[in-house]
Amino acid sequence: MICSKVLVPSGVLGLGFDIEALKNGLNRKPDIISIDGGSTDSGPYSLGSGTSKYSRSAIKSEWKILMKAREEAKIPLLIGSSGTCGTDEMVDWMEDITIELAEEMGQSIKITKLYCEQNKEFIKTSFKKQKISSLDPSPKLDADIIHDMSHIVALAGAEQIQECIKTGADIILAGRTTDTAIISALPLMKGADPGGSWHGAKIAECGALCSNNPTSGVVLVEFDKSGFTVEAMASNASCTPESVAAHMLYENADPFILYEPGGYMDVTNANYRLEKNGKVRVDGANWLKSGTYNVKLEGAKITGYQTSLLVLLRDQNYVENAKTWVSKLSNFLKKQIKEKMELDTPLYSLEFRLIGVNGALGELETKVREPTEVGVLCIITSKKTAISNEIAKLINPFLLHYPLTDNEELPTFAFPYSPVHSDRGCVYEFVLNHTLELNHPMEAFRIKTSEV
Repeated sequence: MICSKVLVPSGVLGLGFDIEALKNGLNRKPDIISIDGGSTDSGPYSLGSGTSKYSRSAIKSEWKILMKAREEAKIPLLIGSSGTCGTDEMVDWMEDITIELAEEMGQSIKITKLYCEQNKEFIKTSFKKQKISSLDPSPKLDADIIHDMSHIVALAGAEQIQECIKTGADIILAGRTTDTAIISALPLMKGADPGGSWHGAKIAECGALCSNNPTSGVVLVEFDKSGFTVEAMASNASCTPESVAAHMLYENADPFILYEPGGYMDVTNANYRLEKNGKVRVDGANWLKSGTYNVKLEGAKITGYQTSLLVLLRDQNYVENAKTWVSKLSNFLKKQIKEKMELDTPLYSLEFRLIGVNGALGELETKVREPTEVGVLCIITSKKTAISNEIAKLINPFLLHYPLTDNEELPTFAFPYSPVHSDRGCVYEFVLNHTLELNHPMEAFRIKTSEV
């Protein structure tokens, strides 16, 4: 007996999905539409600045389609990790978009918002009470670091989402959540198998990524008392036991274990079986409840102010000796900065990345190539914008003309734009990879409901 059907339009709002596939999914009479709205994939900037990685226009366009679908199906529409980072401001940002659309389409809706941002004093107190535990790897944490954080969020689990569902909301706008909680919450409420609920949620978290046509986006998961069935909704997409089982490897340190607030899931004994029409049936996962209820924390703070420069090397001698040229140039520039600006290296960082040689991996690169040209990206970071910009201006003429050897004419390289330096503003770093122990699931979360 099916306990609930969850329709997942895409791995994240703003990425797009197949409209016909969405219609196919709606024809299957789902009980809820659940979609993720964020991630830490692109680094700490979104959380640090409290802004969305995705275009507001793209979000509004896709959200409009989903709001229309919700209205037609008369089922709840749920988004987790609103505005990429899930801060309170981004939940309200998502509410503004929702209200705009409701007015444009003439919809009357009940909205429930789940706030996940954390008060610094609460986090400091929890740290003193040893309620905060480090994960591996974990940055150093103390009261001063907590004070310096621009934003701190706790990742909500199924319990917090269930409280939102209980309000009877048409649309639920959640702050930072685990990717799986927004899918598993309703099946768990309806009596589906706990192991299967979490396993099915993990498989469907990125939409059709568990199928042979990932860009189609839409999947439907049917949860029951012993497991789940997953099916891609696009006509040119299908799931296989291999594509479904493989998703446990995605963004997961252990292919068998998945930690969530309140426990963990173990798929060691899971079975995957191909059924008709590209469906895959899965059972055998176990849910093991923990003795304490913990949620993951994410936090970011400003680590400095950055300026970048880019120059292109095309002369074959310089292309072949790019590493040597950059090493020699770097040592020369540090002496110039010390002499002319009276700055020691602890007060700034100077980094070069050779695009086309080892720009991604640096010294870890093992593939040796002979590129036609090399982009030299220079990144300067310091505690003040003015310092980073001043260093960039000092570097400018040498980046354009610095010779590889002492007895040659001054070379001239290519600047792709003018001015060559770009002020990147403040840069952030993640400073929390910890869990917070709660006395009860709602201790660190807040719910607000309104009608439009």
